[in-house]
Amino acid sequence: MKRHILSTILGAAALTMFTVGCDSDDDPMSSASGDGGETGESGEDPTGNESSNPDPSGTTDAPDPSGTTDAPDPTGDPDTDTSDDTDDPTQGFIEDPDGGGVAVECDVWEDDCPDGEKCMPWANDGGNSWNATRCSPLDENPGQIGDSCMVEGSGVSGIDSCDSRSMCYYVDSETNEGVCVGFCDGSPQAPTCDTGFICTIVNDGVLTLCRAECDPILQDCEGSAACLPATGAEGFTCIIDASGEDGGGIGDPCEFINACDPGNYCANAAVVPDCAGATGCCSEFCDLDDPMCTPAEQECIPWFEEGATPPGYESVGACAIPV
Repeated sequence: MKRHILSTILGAAALTMFTVGCDSDDDPMSSASGDGGETGESGEDPTGNESSNPDPSGTTDAPDPSGTTDAPDPTGDPDTDTSDDTDDPTQGFIEDPDGGGVAVECDVWEDDCPDGEKCMPWANDGGNSWNATRCSPLDENPGQIGDSCMVEGSGVSGIDSCDSRSMCYYVDSETNEGVCVGFCDGSPQAPTCDTGFICTIVNDGVLTLCRAECDPILQDCEGSAACLPATGAEGFTCIIDASGEDGGGIGDPCEFINACDPGNYCANAAVVPDCAGATGCCSEFCDLDDPMCTPAEQECIPWFEEGATPPGYESVGACAIPV
């Protein structure tokens, strides 16, 4: 029931893949394209597109937006992700789309690169979404988790100034500056992060990040990040806002999880007024303790199914047309 509720609000696609990424001009802060959607997980992130896994609790960035009492099963809704829910992040390799063999050169969980190098996600196809891994040079004086950092070229180049267990994320495309965000520890089957962070595994297992927990109503993330459903986990995490200047408002079409303005989410077309013909459209998060939605046709519906709400998220709702 919980998964059905989520799919109604987010759409089948969202459950399958939540992608986060940057727009085609490599501006991580602009509209998501391609895989995208951390994010617009495409969407999660100006450093590149991020796709998520099908877990409604967050999906390789997929949220568990439970919420409508029983909405129609959105066959074919957009979802904010270009990563495919059929991909198992535990597989350990990804086929090169050009037929050149295995695109994953190293294991981000094991960091099995030679001394002086580290295993990093990157875009091996010249796109704006992390789709492979490679061994990259380790900075001589690497930054630690939480430190400011720099990327070389772009946020999806796979080359940065962070230490071996983190990557430069939340990158500003104009300055190439971001923040070192830690990789998940443990294993794909049992990932772990420090308290206050949630492990999200997206883009077919290439991107594994411990992102800060957040409140989707307060939108309490720092910088350009938006608080959105965590892929593959219960709760919400800070993902880079890839909505751009010309989209992301209530009712605007979207394809990726982070393609809507902070405070909004990419919803199933069926639950947003006048969204016919689009894969999905942006709608608002809402406070169940003070339920208000901008379009009169929508109601503030609980994001989580009754009895399945994680502590701290009891008042989180989603504006949707009741069905």
